[in-house]
Amino acid sequence: MTTVEKQFPSDFLWGTATSSYQIEGAVHEDGRGESIWDRFSHTPGKTKFGQTGDIACDHYHRYPEDLDLMRELGLASYRFSIAWPRIFPEGKGKINQAGLDFYKRIIEGLHQRQLTPMATLYHWDLPQALQDAGGWMNRDTALRFAEYAEAMYRQLGASVPFWITHNEPWVAAFVGHLQGRHAPGIKDLPSAVKASHHLLYSHGLATQLFRDHKVAGQIGITLNLTPAYPTHDTPEDHAAAWRNDGYGNRWFLDPIFRGSYPADIVEWFAQHHQLEMDYVQAGDLAVIQQPIDFLGINYYFPNRISAADERKFLALTNSPAIGETSFRGWEVVPAAFADLLKRVQRDYGDTPIYITENGSAFADLKRAEDGSVNDGDRLSYLHTHLEAVADAIEAGVPVKGYYAWSMLDNYEWAEGYDERFGIIEVDFATQKRTPKRTARWYQQIVANNGLPSLPSELEALANRYRNCPIGPQE
Repeated sequence: MTTVEKQFPSDFLWGTATSSYQIEGAVHEDGRGESIWDRFSHTPGKTKFGQTGDIACDHYHRYPEDLDLMRELGLASYRFSIAWPRIFPEGKGKINQAGLDFYKRIIEGLHQRQLTPMATLYHWDLPQALQDAGGWMNRDTALRFAEYAEAMYRQLGASVPFWITHNEPWVAAFVGHLQGRHAPGIKDLPSAVKASHHLLYSHGLATQLFRDHKVAGQIGITLNLTPAYPTHDTPEDHAAAWRNDGYGNRWFLDPIFRGSYPADIVEWFAQHHQLEMDYVQAGDLAVIQQPIDFLGINYYFPNRISAADERKFLALTNSPAIGETSFRGWEVVPAAFADLLKRVQRDYGDTPIYITENGSAFADLKRAEDGSVNDGDRLSYLHTHLEAVADAIEAGVPVKGYYAWSMLDNYEWAEGYDERFGIIEVDFATQKRTPKRTARWYQQIVANNGLPSLPSELEALANRYRNCPIGPQE
């Protein structure tokens, strides 16, 4: 009998997550329109080795096998995203029935396997036709998003109990419009801030419509939240870390829960970047502040911020890590995850929380005797971060579910296929799926609704993860 060290609430929802462009492929099939990621990834120099999501995991054709794997792992739920250009190839107009039917098949397949669907309306694949008209810098795009959301509620609302308006609007706005590392590849702060407002406004409109149509389910938004810690215990570093938090976290949390943008960051933008938000119209923030049923949180790593390098205020990158790191150099700090969850409840109230993404990329070079990937580093990451979730729940934080990122190795945006986050390995040459050791471990966690003891050979690594401090270092 498995010994369970930490038990989760009896109604805790266990799942995995993916996104449309990262796994579906079939970009030219059944009437799908071009997305900004199709255009961006086919532009020379924008992605590693020029890799694209044209085929990715070929999930469009192989979804029954993937849903079977979810059922084999004993999962209770699956978070996926709907590709807007599959539904409206030009971003608006008449529904593309073939695209809609694909998602109906996905949802029906989930119900047949007793998995609960959680659908994300926007995971970054904006129809290129809307980008040509200004994209998220154009207020009209928010209205088109609302129309798209309303169509999905009408067509799928009876069979999808959980809806997410946007995935990581910070990334869509600032990585896509300031850093230029993601589609549409713009590098301009005013454009990024304007896009962030229209993304939030579209979330509010879509939430209003959800209520207006009395859709039988719950709706929320997913934010990537990154706790910021001062590198040194100085007033300057503390101030820099607070600015970083304002730009990365409060810029989205405050409008959603308080109906206002953080005043210190608005002032910072105005003073240091001559940025005026004159496109925020009367009533916009009341729309954005529509009550949500849950908050989705994606967590991967913390930031360590030093005032000595104020560029990091806008880059949202780390000072040098002091602990273990993943493949991309992201620092592994489970204590920061628990700290973040407690902070969200303390500052923004008791709205239920779902961990809609949490995971890590590692090299995945070791093979077990059964042919699976012996990914002890990822297994230890997942285990110690679930310990952090359990600690937060014990402290009273209303975390209701956890979705491991990602179900499959997939197209990791501008990083192409080098970075593997999946608990299921994908051989992209053959499309063969192989559960990694982490998948089998996750299967045990789900079956027991709790954390068993780690294998002894992983305890040393897990302890390095657990013991990485979050406070300032001298």
